[in-house]
Formats: sequence, C-alpha cells, structure tokens
Amino acid sequence: MQLVTEDNITELAVRRWATARDPRTRELLTALVRHLHAFAREVRLTEAEWAAAIRWLTATGQISDDKREEFILASDVLGLSMLVVQLNHRLDPAATPATVLGPFHVDGSPELGFGGDMSDGVAGTPLYITGTVRSLDGTPVGDAVLDVWQADADGNYEAQLGEVDEARLRAKYRTRADGAYCVRTITPKGYSIPMDGPVGDLIRQTGISHFRPAHVHFLLAVDGYRPLITHLFQEGAQYLDSDVVFGTKQELVVAFEPREPGPTPDGGESAVPWVQARYDFVLQPA
Repeated sequence: MQLVTEDNITELAVRRWATARDPRTRELLTALVRHLHAFAREVRLTEAEWAAAIRWLTATGQISDDKREEFILASDVLGLSMLVVQLNHRLDPAATPATVLGPFHVDGSPELGFGGDMSDGVAGTPLYITGTVRSLDGTPVGDAVLDVWQADADGNYEAQLGEVDEARLRAKYRTRADGAYCVRTITPKGYSIPMDGPVGDLIRQTGISHFRPAHVHFLLAVDGYRPLITHLFQEGAQYLDSDVVFGTKQELVVAFEPREPGPTPDGGESAVPWVQARYDFVLQPA
C-alpha cells in the first residue's frame, strides 16, 4: 500500500484518472487534476475556503434551471466562455467573428417572415436590422436561419420573467434567395447581469462592472457552413469597453441610425420614428 503524502497526492490522483477508457476523457480529467492541485498549492487553499467554494458551486447548481444557467454566467464573467469561443472559432479574418452564447437562449423560437415583428407589443423604439448572409467568396446564402433574441428595455430576457404565454423578443428568420434578411424588434439597452445569485455575490466583492452594452444576439446555423453565435452591439453604447462577459468585438459594433416616420425596410410604413442597423454576416464554409 502506498501512503498518500502532500508530495505524491497529485501523481496518485492523475494515475487513477488515467484509467479512463476514452482517450479524450483521460486527457481532460488528468489535466484537470493537475491544474486543480496546482491552484490549491499556489494559493495555499484553506479548508474554510475549500468549503466555501463547495457551497458556492452547490448554490450555483440550485439556482439554475431550464431557463437560467448560472454556471454559464459564471463561465462568462470569468472569461472562460470567451476563451473557449476563441479556441474553437479561429475563423478567416473576413468571416463574422463569434462571441458568447450567454445564459438566456431559449430553443424553439417561432419563425417569422421577412421583417416580422419579434417585439410584438413590447415597449420600445422600433428597430429594423437588415443586411445579407454571404459566404467568404461573396456568394449569397439563401434560406439561412437566423435565431435572434434580446433583452427588453428593463434588461430582462424572456427566460428571466418566469412563465410567459408566448415567445417574447425572440424569433427565427430566413434569408431570401439573395441572402437578404430583415429583423423587426426594438432598440436594445445595456443591462446588468443577474446579481441575485452566486455570481452576483462574487462580483460584489470586486470592482468589476456588472453591465453589458446594448446588443442583439444571433445564432446562424446553415448546412455546409460553420455555425455562428454572435451579437450586434450598438455603436456608442455604454459599457462597450467593460463588457462583463468579455463579448465585445469591434467588428460587431454597428451604427443604429435614426429614421423619421415613413417607409420601412420590410415594405411597410412606420407612424413613429424608428431606427435601422445594417450588417452583412459572412459565414465560413465547414
């Protein structure tokens, strides 16, 4: 029997987890053990701190449900989500860059027609987001699905509002044969991430801003192309330089241009002032 000591515990644990049958699982778990042990040694982790971390992880799991992913939020604010995005989406510089998914995406959004209104009565200034979806070589990508979602004027996503009768500020759109799309929604506002859970408890112990700049989420999934999860950020918005989840990229910052009442990009008319943002998504072939 080999006695466990401070000097050999890491080697023993790595050796044990190296018995994983799947090579990738073996690589992940043995590396995790090495780095966890190295962290504990570096900071001289106390038993009280270890117990506090366990309680924090437990609370993070307890507050999470099918509409709130506190672990994703934790990953976001620690910069891990964005690092994983960068590692897995080393795209051509001409392609639209990816960013974080965020914790509030909801599957099964309804599909709307060209210029369909996903705000559907939610208060706010009308916003039309228009443009095209194209391949790297400029070829239009027709029938591409854009899954779009955003927060309301109070910074709340549908997933944060409990039970709602129908989809709220989320929808899917398809491009036309020429790659054109038109999204009708309301202008987004910057907002605070949820501060009522374990992640908020951590943030309050720091000088970190807990706000995100105004943005709209997009998820594009098209056969033959790399999937794209990204945002469009409002040019000049507050918090662009201090996004709490590290999601801002200059290429994704677009002008929100005010328009007077009159014709709108979907062929209709607006009786009130509205705003237009233009962006051409460029997809990288798979």
